[in-house]
Amino acid sequence: PASSNSSPAPKPTLIHDVAPMPSPARSGEPALSAGLAAAGPGRADAAAPAAPGWAGFRYLVLADLYRLAGDASRKQLVRQLLLGESFKYNFWMRSCALAEQAGLLKLLCYPLCRLILRHYTYKLGISVPFRTRIGPGFYIGHFGGIVVSPDAVLGRNVNISQGVTIGQANRGPNQGSPTIGDNVYIGPGAKIVGAVRIGSDVAIGANCVVTKDVPDHAVVVGVPGRVISQQGAADYVVHTDYDRHLRPPG
Repeated sequence: PASSNSSPAPKPTLIHDVAPMPSPARSGEPALSAGLAAAGPGRADAAAPAAPGWAGFRYLVLADLYRLAGDASRKQLVRQLLLGESFKYNFWMRSCALAEQAGLLKLLCYPLCRLILRHYTYKLGISVPFRTRIGPGFYIGHFGGIVVSPDAVLGRNVNISQGVTIGQANRGPNQGSPTIGDNVYIGPGAKIVGAVRIGSDVAIGANCVVTKDVPDHAVVVGVPGRVISQQGAADYVVHTDYDRHLRPPG
């Protein structure tokens, strides 16, 4: 039996009880994180991405591939395009962003890329608009029931799972769409709604509902989401060392 003078269990920390801390940009990385900070919550439009160009497109595609397979070789690229599932969606999503550029490329390639992306949207149950600002190393673990707002902003190395919604709130104090930092794991069925800021190195548990800001390194679970530890997304977000193998644009 428990002692009569034992102290009560600590009250779980609610997300809004913890002030999010800014995450410093890592040296040598593209300045996507700086763009997220400049945009601020609900200001994804202020950080709208420029057209990627061929070098940027190649980097994004190979970074996504490396996150998935730990290998960015031509052989792995062909294998994933022929036999893969979620990587096909990433590839055609990135291709649409490239093909939308003005000129002959848009005239010849853009309609075909949009048609193929639309096909995979329905086939795989993934709705991530190609105009959404998404950093390199985007990883979709399992397809099906995935919806992301076009105004959301996702940093580097974001993992999303089946049944995830990253959605817009149309009214209230959190009107707008989420801004998500770097190295974030979003578990199956999780919902992130409104102009909330998710810090870097965060793990969001299965079926969690997040409507408040989340600090860096947090592990969030439950409905509504609450912080249960500061262990972050270690061991969930892997294969992030692609910059050692790829040449970042610029």
